[in-house]
Amino acid sequence: MRVAVASGKGGTGKTTVAVNLARVAADAGRRVQLLDCDVEEPDCALFLHPQSLRTQVVELAIPEVDEAACTHCGVCGDVCEFHAIVSLPSTVLVFPELCHSCGACTLLCPQKAITETARRTGSVELGHAGVLATVVGTLDVGEAKSPPVIKAVQAQADAEADLVVIDAPPGTSCPVIEAVRGADFVLLVSEPTPFGLHDLELAVQTVRMLGLPLTVVANRADIGDERLREYCRQEGIEILLEIPDDRQLAEAYSRGRLAVDVLPGYRERFTALLDRLSELVGASANQFSAPVGLETP
Repeated sequence: MRVAVASGKGGTGKTTVAVNLARVAADAGRRVQLLDCDVEEPDCALFLHPQSLRTQVVELAIPEVDEAACTHCGVCGDVCEFHAIVSLPSTVLVFPELCHSCGACTLLCPQKAITETARRTGSVELGHAGVLATVVGTLDVGEAKSPPVIKAVQAQADAEADLVVIDAPPGTSCPVIEAVRGADFVLLVSEPTPFGLHDLELAVQTVRMLGLPLTVVANRADIGDERLREYCRQEGIEILLEIPDDRQLAEAYSRGRLAVDVLPGYRERFTALLDRLSELVGASANQFSAPVGLETP
């Protein structure tokens, strides 16, 4: 079972839900793996404190031009959709930060003057926190494209695991789509505020476009108003868990402690969430199929 925990905006409590859900599942004797795909701000390790087993470098293939063989015909620049390579009368400019490693310039160069060289863009660290396996992706500082690192994290998913929890990036852009791709269920974390509802609506549209079943966790559920609950009722979305605006929870979070370990009642809440998710995944297995052809850069 692969469950992606996502949100339309940052700061809703997405990581709180992901790490606590993974912990109660692992403590229940399940084989659990947590994939931290929020590679621009990976912070699951702050709560789980995993021991590192090994680190893998994530590299992209970037064009390298042999100026002696180049005739400056301009084909490479014409075929590049991302303007990562530009042919000038006397030289060819390559902009590695814009390159999406599609290989078109290398393949179509009439003079075969373009080869590919590896360029580091991030890293993936594999570890474990007790019996809980972790995979943490980190985008290098200054890099603009996170999907390649997210793909590298997803490539480490354990096919034999009983539960794979994916901590997705916030928002609704390409990194989120790459992170939730292939999930059996998407758990959207929101809050009952105007901003929270607005971004939840965008997240729901995105996940439905991907053809994935979804449900909602309402964090800080006792603030704001009833519009989030009314929206979920109208859309037929079940709210599986409501987390109160709890000062003790906030203090535990600020100290890097898991609510299920230090606060009474939260282990039971997240265990109930896990049980209900298992039911929903089983019920939706034959009802949803993701459309093909959706690609991320």
